[in-house]
Amino acid sequence: MTRPVLRQVHNIGRRRAWAIWAVALSVYLLAVFHRTSLGVAGLIAAERFHITAAQLATFTVLQLAVYAAMQIPVGVLLDRFGSRRLMLVGLTLMTLGQAWFAIAGSYPVGLAARALLGAGDAMIFTSLLRLIALWFRVKQAPFVTQLSGMLGQLGAIAAATPLAAALAAYGWERSFGSAAALGVILGIALFLVVKDSPYRGQAAGAVKIRALARTLGEVWGNPGTRLGLWVHFTSQFGATVFTMLWGFPFLVRGQGLSSATAGWLLIIMTLTAMAAAPLIAAVTARLPYRRSQLVLGIVAAIIVVWAVVLAWPGRAPLWLLVLLVVVTAIGGPGSMVGFDLARTFHPAERLGRATGVINVGGFVASLLTMALIGIILDARAPGGPGDYTLEDFRWAMSVQFVFWLLGAAQLVRYRRKGLDFVDEHPGALEALRDGETLLPGISRDPRP
Repeated sequence: MTRPVLRQVHNIGRRRAWAIWAVALSVYLLAVFHRTSLGVAGLIAAERFHITAAQLATFTVLQLAVYAAMQIPVGVLLDRFGSRRLMLVGLTLMTLGQAWFAIAGSYPVGLAARALLGAGDAMIFTSLLRLIALWFRVKQAPFVTQLSGMLGQLGAIAAATPLAAALAAYGWERSFGSAAALGVILGIALFLVVKDSPYRGQAAGAVKIRALARTLGEVWGNPGTRLGLWVHFTSQFGATVFTMLWGFPFLVRGQGLSSATAGWLLIIMTLTAMAAAPLIAAVTARLPYRRSQLVLGIVAAIIVVWAVVLAWPGRAPLWLLVLLVVVTAIGGPGSMVGFDLARTFHPAERLGRATGVINVGGFVASLLTMALIGIILDARAPGGPGDYTLEDFRWAMSVQFVFWLLGAAQLVRYRRKGLDFVDEHPGALEALRDGETLLPGISRDPRP
């Protein structure tokens, strides 16, 4: 069967592309806010629902478990239906989930609301990445991807001190209810502005199970997919665990900081991620051959600074805690390198599936780490958050080292396999070393 002839009807990387990106980015920013909104509300949630640390962690663990479990199905649906439809569905689910959480009066209802929120969130980021891949030029895409991650962190800033202030001034229901209402406004903009592709002729066929299983097997069997997954796994979870759940309690109950100071450290963390993103984008665009090595350097720095903080006699000084949040934050934009690897190792028609697989990595690591931290804290302080000590947090937060070391080992392993795979295609390794992101015979047609 012949492929449909594609006809470009809109300019790539011009005004329309930036308008589409701006609206889609706004939806992603709201998704980040919803995702991290429990970070400063965790202690309030523990009192509201009368729950233990492990139960509190379950809110976020369940949310991330649903998010991670949906990544491959979302990738398949994304290649089938396009970004616009999936973002509309995802935004609707997030809005309903956050509104439900605002009025939840019991722990089981709260869990159901966070699961719905995670399902909607799962559809947003990969849809945004696909829009970037289709609407921007090859050299623009790494920068726009990192810029998206950078600006998306404004949602985490809004979920830090501003949300804490809103909770104190207006209460639980009004604060979370107002956040949910933003989804309605963005849904209208999304419907009116966003287009899936600058091309016509991309008629999506029906999802056939046998063909789907074959292509998913090919995506998973590609070592570049696994390299991207372990990049995301290793570099992303530290910042996610810190901002989404355990950073605020660690700083307040473990390190003895005030809530205001802890909130500002979370903001510093987010601003650092925003500042680091364009620098990492510049390196990955200029030196694609060194992308995974860059991530290994970032992870090594994170491991060292966490080891120093946890081994510090007594509470760490404020300057060291500032260094901790700054270095940990760099892992967030570092994880975006995994998605750039997807563009290198896959043609455009498989990008949704490959991105979905890679996006599983960091969130699986995050939910496992969050759950283990909660279990350890419950074992050491059965009385709940009021009984947490610095020593309890030292034991609990040390769980992270297991995942960093595992991820780093796998990253080294699949970098070698990825380079061997590239070398099998004539001219591809030379193109990669020369700074090309799309490679002949792999992610672009080798024919002139």
